Amino acid sequence: MPSSIKRFLIGRPLKSNELGEQKLNKTKALAILSSDALSSVAYGPEQILLVLVTVGAAAFWYSLPIAIGVLVLLTALILSYRQIIFAYPHGGGAYVVSKENLGIFPGLVAGGSLLVDYILTVAVSVSAGTDAITSAFPGLHAHNVAIAVIFVVLITTLNLRGVTESASILAYPVYLFVLALFLLIGVGLYRIAAGDVSPALHTPVGTPVAGIGLFLLLRAFASGSSALTGVEAISNAIPNFKEPAPSNAAKTLIAMGALLALLFSGIVYLAYYYGIAPREEVTVVSQIAEQTFGRGFMYFFIQGTTALILILAANTGYSAFPLLAVNLAKDKFIPRMFTIRGDRLGYSNGILILGLLSIALILPFKGRTEHLIPLYAVGVFIPFTLSQTGMMVKWIREKPEGWIAKLIVNTAGAVISFTVTIMFFLTKFGQVWTVLVFLPVILYMFHRIRKHYRAVGEQLRLTPSEPAVPIEGNVILVPVAGLTRVVENSLNYAKSLGAYQVIAVHVSFEREENEQFEQEWKRWQPDVRLVSLYSPYRSIIQPLTKLIDTVQHKASESNYQVTVVIPQFIPKKGWHNVLHNQSSLLIRAHLLYRRNVIVTTVPYHLKK
Repeated sequence: MPSSIKRFLIGRPLKSNELGEQKLNKTKALAILSSDALSSVAYGPEQILLVLVTVGAAAFWYSLPIAIGVLVLLTALILSYRQIIFAYPHGGGAYVVSKENLGIFPGLVAGGSLLVDYILTVAVSVSAGTDAITSAFPGLHAHNVAIAVIFVVLITTLNLRGVTESASILAYPVYLFVLALFLLIGVGLYRIAAGDVSPALHTPVGTPVAGIGLFLLLRAFASGSSALTGVEAISNAIPNFKEPAPSNAAKTLIAMGALLALLFSGIVYLAYYYGIAPREEVTVVSQIAEQTFGRGFMYFFIQGTTALILILAANTGYSAFPLLAVNLAKDKFIPRMFTIRGDRLGYSNGILILGLLSIALILPFKGRTEHLIPLYAVGVFIPFTLSQTGMMVKWIREKPEGWIAKLIVNTAGAVISFTVTIMFFLTKFGQVWTVLVFLPVILYMFHRIRKHYRAVGEQLRLTPSEPAVPIEGNVILVPVAGLTRVVENSLNYAKSLGAYQVIAVHVSFEREENEQFEQEWKRWQPDVRLVSLYSPYRSIIQPLTKLIDTVQHKASESNYQVTVVIPQFIPKKGWHNVLHNQSSLLIRAHLLYRRNVIVTTVPYHLKK
C-alpha cells in the first residue's frame, strides 16, 4: 500500500525503544482482553434455557444450580490461570503449560485448538454483532456479510495501530456494556424485592419435573459453560501488560472473573424469576430488559451496548492470537514471520492473518456462524483440560510450598473441563465433529513446518568437515533482446566483474531476424561472443535453459561458476510496467530454482 495511505490508517512508525509505551495498564487490559468472556453473558444463560426448555418451562429452576456449577468451574479456571500467569510469566498459556508438562503433542493440540478458536472468536463475534444490528434495522439484513467484513477490516486496522491505541478506543463500549448490565440487574433485583414482579411467573425451586435426568443436566451445564470462552486470553497476553506484568495480569484476571460471575449469575437469576423462555427472534437479555424497563431508552441502550460488545469480543482474538503465534513460531511450528513486529510494534503479521482467515470463514457461511458456537466452545475446553492437567503434573513433580491446595484446584478444573468437552462431543457431535478433522490437519502442518526448518538449519550450518570448493572463475551469460542502452549497461557490468568469459545470448523467432542480429552485433560489440538461438515455438525459456545446462556442464569440470546477468529497465512510473513485456522477470523466476546458477539483475532506470 502507498506509504501515505499506510501512515493515515496505521500511524507513524514507532522506535523499538518505545515498546514500553505500548504496554497496557490494568484498566485497558481488562477491557480488550475480557471482551470475549464478558460478551458471552449475552448468550451463555440462554444456552442453558435452550436445553431445559426441551423438558418444559417448569424445569427452568434447574438453571440456578447449573449456573452455580458454571461458577464453580469459572472459579477453578480463574485460580488455575492465575497460577499459570506466575508460573509462566512470558505468556503462551495452555500451549506452553501443556508442552512443558505433558509433552510436545499435547502442547500442539492445545496451541492448534486455540489458534482455530481465536479465528472463530472473530468470525462468530462479528457475525453475532452484525445480526444484532440487522435485527434492529431489518432493511440491512441482505447486507449481513458486507457489514461483518467491514467490521473485521475496521478492527484489524485498529489493532495494527497498536495495542494501546486500540485499547483506548475499545475500552469505552466494553465498560458501557458492563454498566448497562449492572443497571439492568440492579433495577431488576430492586423490582423483585419491591414486589413488582409476580412470583407466579416462575416455578419454585425444588419443583419435581418429569423427564429431568443427569444426562440432560450435564448437557445444559456444558451449554452454559460456553460463557467461559475467553477466560484463557489474559494468560496468553502477559507480554502486553505494563511491569510488573505477571502481577498486573493476575489482578486483571481476578477482576474479569468477578465481573463475569456477577453478570452471569445476575442474568440467570432474572431470567428464572421473570420466567423468561428462549425465543428464536428475541434474546433472553432483550426480554429481561423489556420487562424491566419497557421499550424505552434504557432498553435500546442495553441492546446497543450488547451489539457493540458482541462485535468487540473479536478484539480478544486480536490480542491473544498474535502472542500465541509468536510462541509457536519460536518453536518453529508455524512461519517465523509471526515473530516480527510491525511499524507500530505489534505483531502485525499475526493480526493481518487473523483478519484474513476470519473473513475467509465469514464469506462461505454468509455471516451466519451460530452453529459454529459449539465448535468455538469445544476449541476452548480442550486447551482448558490440557492446561489444568499440565499444572497437575507440574505440582506433583515439583511439590512447591502449598502444592496440595494448588493440585486440588487444578484437578477440579481438569475434571470439570474434561466433562464439558465430552458432553459437547456426546450431545452436539454433528456440530463439533470437524474438530476431529482439523486438529490432525493442523498437527500435520506443524510437523511439516518444523521438519522444513530443521532441514534448512542442517543445510545452512557451517561444518569444518566440509571445506568449500574454490571457484576458479566466472562464465557470465547475458540474455539480450536488442542493441540498447539497457544491454550496454549490463555488458559493462559483466565485464567489470573480471569474468573468464562473457557470452551474450539472443533468442529469435525468425531465422532472417537471427542472421541480421548477428551482423549488427559484430559491428556493435565485436569483443563479446554472441550465441544466437532459434526458437521455432517462440519460447525464450526453453532454448536459454538448454544453453545454460550445456555451459554449466563444461564449466563445472574446471570449477567455474555460471552467472546469468539479466538486463532490466525500470520505468519512471509504476503503471508503465503493464505496457512492456516482462521477459526479464520470467527468466529470473525460472532460473532462481535452478541449482548452481547465480542470477543477477542489472537495473537501468528510465528518466521519463
